[in-house]
Amino acid sequence: MNFKDKVVVLTGGAKGIGKCIKEMFEKQGAHVCTIDVLENYYFIGNVGNKEDLIAFTNKVISDYGQVDYIINNAKPLFKGIDECSYEEFNEALQVGITGPFMLTKLLKDHLNQNACIINISSTRDRMSQPQSESYSAAKGGISSLTHALAVSLAGKARVNSISPGWIDTKDKEYHGSDVNQHLVKRVGKVEDIAHLVLFLCSEEAGFITGENICVDGGMTKLMIYHNDYGWKLEGEES
Repeated sequence: MNFKDKVVVLTGGAKGIGKCIKEMFEKQGAHVCTIDVLENYYFIGNVGNKEDLIAFTNKVISDYGQVDYIINNAKPLFKGIDECSYEEFNEALQVGITGPFMLTKLLKDHLNQNACIINISSTRDRMSQPQSESYSAAKGGISSLTHALAVSLAGKARVNSISPGWIDTKDKEYHGSDVNQHLVKRVGKVEDIAHLVLFLCSEEAGFITGENICVDGGMTKLMIYHNDYGWKLEGEES
């Protein structure tokens, strides 16, 4: 995988998975243009704001002229039906779906040959906890947007999405049921996602498009019951 002098557009690159993706590309010699509401070296802005996206993409085009990869990673608001307002729900969709759509629209005529777009979804596109509607809806939407864009941009860019499961971003140690509900017996790391992003952008993945790849250590494949497969429901007797 050779990314020397490739131009990467990355949303939400200031911390967590996004920061790891940024650092991996930079180690390979790529130029990474980040937009984030948090402090970062390139552009501070809100992916859910049209004016910010226009200013950001204008800067990218002015600085580099062309783009090789777009990584949509910015995190939508996480709120449930009891507390999430109409405005907050729309905000989540703007960051999670409308922003990636608009960013792609603004840059599609500046994509280099063999361009690739990666959308970071979530296993919440297929499973939920209570009070998670805004985030789950946004992640479900980006998964569907992925295959739609793959068809519309055929011949111009490959488009894929990744659905991470439980990914630790704080280097914590996990034991017991936390690890036992994963088939690989550990919680995910940011590197697990970043490595796949770089692979999907590489020529080695040139026959993959329109796909959603679940990266969750097998967590969504395991049916778990109390005291089964090493998992115990908190507060229950053995």
